[in-house]
Amino acid sequence: MLSVEKAESIIFNLVKRLDDRQDVERLDLLSASGRVLAAPVVGSMDFPHWDNSAMDGYAVRYADVRHSSPERPTVLTVVEEIPAGKPPQVEIKPGMAARILTGSMMPPGADTVAIQEETRRQGQEVEILAAPREIGDFVRHGGSFYRAGNPLLPAGIAIAPPDIAVLATAQCLEVPVYRRPKVAILSTGDELVTPGASLKPGQLVDSNQYALTAAVIAAGCEAVPLGIVPDDPGKLKQAIAHALSVADVVLSTGGVSVGDYDYVEQILTELGGQIQIKSVAIKPGKPLTVATFPPSTSQGDSARNLLYFGLPGNPVSALVTFWRFVQPALGKLSGLNHGFLPEFSFAKTQQDLRAGGQRETYLWGQIQSVDSEYQFKLAGGSHSSGNLINLAQTNGLAIVPVGKKIIPAGEMVQVMWVK
Repeated sequence: MLSVEKAESIIFNLVKRLDDRQDVERLDLLSASGRVLAAPVVGSMDFPHWDNSAMDGYAVRYADVRHSSPERPTVLTVVEEIPAGKPPQVEIKPGMAARILTGSMMPPGADTVAIQEETRRQGQEVEILAAPREIGDFVRHGGSFYRAGNPLLPAGIAIAPPDIAVLATAQCLEVPVYRRPKVAILSTGDELVTPGASLKPGQLVDSNQYALTAAVIAAGCEAVPLGIVPDDPGKLKQAIAHALSVADVVLSTGGVSVGDYDYVEQILTELGGQIQIKSVAIKPGKPLTVATFPPSTSQGDSARNLLYFGLPGNPVSALVTFWRFVQPALGKLSGLNHGFLPEFSFAKTQQDLRAGGQRETYLWGQIQSVDSEYQFKLAGGSHSSGNLINLAQTNGLAIVPVGKKIIPAGEMVQVMWVK
């Protein structure tokens, strides 16, 4: 068995990011949220585009008002009102001021804004009741946030709502993004039936297909659910071959242990796959198979190897191994430059955490922020790999390292965030 750390290293080294040429598409700005930016964006305009006011008040010359006080206010003549979106028409000269609103363009001659709360208006005159702190007070200068021609957004980021705002401001109406990797998902086992079917004795509902489809979509990829495949070597081989032909990554659940009907590893080899991982010292999730397949000729010379993950059939094991190994691999494949690795913290456990000691053990529950520290609350009930009921609302996994059998309540434990 490989250690978790070694398995992670092997998997990440196998993953090659999407190609900068073949795997890029251009989307309109409103369709680009959540997608991975495929090329750096450089803006052609300064931001702010011009000097503007950061507050409602009066555009003034600092030299006129720098000695103002409530006892000796400076009286200025208001020569113009500048609404937002309208250019100023009058140059501000000594003894003048212009009424200005937040975001309005600064008039020529003015270099400072006296905020409304520190003024008193009297007809066409305004009294400045306090001296600005410095010249340029409450003025947002053109280009102070961003200079045209400099990098605006780097490649390899997941485009978030603030990034959409930046791109809109830069008038980038189309955005180059990586295509979503396709992930085929199939479940193996004669005992499985789809939700909605009436259960016969010994049958199980195939929850893995639905959980992994949702997890793949949440990871920013395109899920290709292919349904249930019976424990028949011929049909299983045909299904896996089809999955490899339509996807970048294939996930299967079940059939990777050492039972009489576990055919996956043999079939992968028959189809030309190279087995990279057979089992990992992790609980739950020991029977994890990872294989690579050479790219098909239709993918071109620069195509990546296809990745196959044979996940355990137990529903908790399937999700834990997905969160620990597959999700970060999909993040790297998608073109992300950072943020795809598992996120770890330390938390104080509220309950005793028990493990066998032979494998790195992941116990599910909730990470909570309590009194400025993280605490881990173990999910109630059995921590069997077949008990998906208490997996609901899990947002973290507590990790009991190899060689340790108990972490007492009140001690700190490493936890992995579940997204």
